[in-house]
Amino acid sequence: QVQLVESGGGLVQAGGSLRLSCAASGRTSSSYAMGWFRQAPGKGREFVAAISWSGGSTNYADSVKGRFTISKDNAKNTVYLQMNSLKPEDTAVYYCAADPARGLLTIRSQYGYWGQGTQVTVSS
Repeated sequence: QVQLVESGGGLVQAGGSLRLSCAASGRTSSSYAMGWFRQAPGKGREFVAAISWSGGSTNYADSVKGRFTISKDNAKNTVYLQMNSLKPEDTAVYYCAADPARGLLTIRSQYGYWGQGTQVTVSS
């Protein structure tokens, strides 16, 4: 009942910045926790950042703390991931996820809805 579409991925040099967006459609009137995950070619899908429905609580993977910022706009049904000081190891397909919950969700299996992913490539 909820569709997620990521955008904003692309190629950027190390040290640069990129902003990802995830637009939700469908039954978006409910309360949804949102999150970002990523998957590199030789790795599994790992947690990146999460935000509660209200936006009052956030959580980040250690690898991105201090560099990435997750935010959301409930009125626009959109979640964002601002990525600064990008490193080559940030290269991956980034997925946004949502679940009808108010709390903070940081585990992949907790999310019921997923986007198709957007490629982020960071050159050295």
